[in-house]
Amino acid sequence: MEEELAGKDDLILALNSGSSSLKFGIYYRGASDEEPLMTGSAEGIGHSNGSLRIRSGDGKPLVQREGILESQSDALSALGAAVQEHIHAVPVAVGHRIVHGGPNLRTHQLITPQVLDQLRSATHFAPLHIPQALLLIASAQSIFPSAAHFACFDDAFHRTVPEVASHLPLPQRYYDAGIRRYGFHGLSYESLVHHFGEQLPQRVIFAHLGNGASLCALRNGVSIDTTMGLTPTGGIPMGTRSGDLDPGVFLYLLRNEKFSADDLEDLLNHQSGLFALSSGESDVRVLEERARSNDLHASLALNIFALSVRKVIGAYIALLGGVDLLVFTGGIGEHSDPIRSAAANGLEFLGLIREKIQVVPTQEEQQIARCCRSMITQL
Repeated sequence: MEEELAGKDDLILALNSGSSSLKFGIYYRGASDEEPLMTGSAEGIGHSNGSLRIRSGDGKPLVQREGILESQSDALSALGAAVQEHIHAVPVAVGHRIVHGGPNLRTHQLITPQVLDQLRSATHFAPLHIPQALLLIASAQSIFPSAAHFACFDDAFHRTVPEVASHLPLPQRYYDAGIRRYGFHGLSYESLVHHFGEQLPQRVIFAHLGNGASLCALRNGVSIDTTMGLTPTGGIPMGTRSGDLDPGVFLYLLRNEKFSADDLEDLLNHQSGLFALSSGESDVRVLEERARSNDLHASLALNIFALSVRKVIGAYIALLGGVDLLVFTGGIGEHSDPIRSAAANGLEFLGLIREKIQVVPTQEEQQIARCCRSMITQL
């Protein structure tokens, strides 16, 4: 095993941080693309049912641990030990997926003290994500001090969205302060554009459906609209996130339920979506099993989710003036045929026929490695 993993001097570590997970991959420059040398994930961070899995590039298990991982930094330390044991080389670069950088950080870039200061000042745009990202960056810089560290922003792909789609109907001073539609899942969408390359047609809709879910309309490979907005809470309903709501709901909760900002944040991000509609379950696989057993709450949750996706697909076909390709990706998009069918069926009259629909796995970690490789050459 050591002979297979050793001898690489151009390694890139890609870190894909979630709310309670950390996916990662170490890549080397192959003949035509970034090739995995080591991949893995830490799941259930902070919970008793946590796990850590690290595999070689060909899928052989290297580390398998069950139990509590207190933080992403703990998971990263375990990864650092595995790198030292099995690879005998350190990465030349570390790429960090960062959900939101605020209005002033909209391109992938080298992490400098100035970038870190800008990230800290943008915390109010993503209070659930930016502090965690800053902690992970600090840990990674400590574990891999000789590597160049890069920020790969999940909203960067959508900086091409025109103002007619990004400008919210609020007074201008709020737009000037950065209150606008940013959009997310950009690294996933970038990976799909890379996958199709020159074969990507003119009018395309991408649907990244997972615990977090969004859709994106592309013309000539460029994002022109997307469902998520100022934060990843917006857009269609998701696993535990509400998606877009009538603003009157917030006024009701503030006035009648005496909600605080923290109460609202917890409700909208952790207690809504499929979880709320089904009375406590956000896993689509479980919901589909319950629906087959005539569970009405599960059926309602799945139907609302699929209908919301279908509405956006129809709207984006209108926006694009037709559709040449619809791509499903993400855990639900890749694995749930009932959701895909319910979301796409009945839209044939808009030109969405079966031959225009594909399922493509997302490659966020590999895309982070690609971005870092490109930026390394510019240093």
